[in-house]
Amino acid sequence: MLEYAKLILQKVSFDVRLFEKELRKAIASLIKEEIKLLQAWCHETFGSTYEAVINQCFGQ
Repeated sequence: MLEYAKLILQKVSFDVRLFEKELRKAIASLIKEEIKLLQAWCHETFGSTYEAVINQCFGQ
């Protein structure tokens, strides 16, 4: 599921609303260890563009 979530997030990264929606869905469907990996990947991949959205979705 983690790899699928990454794929979807890459495909919707052109729109902040879609990105946030899909990120929230991914977080809800993953286990704790996968969520940590997804969070690190999101910061690495999209941190410069969507840092505020990522922090909000992960509760920071």
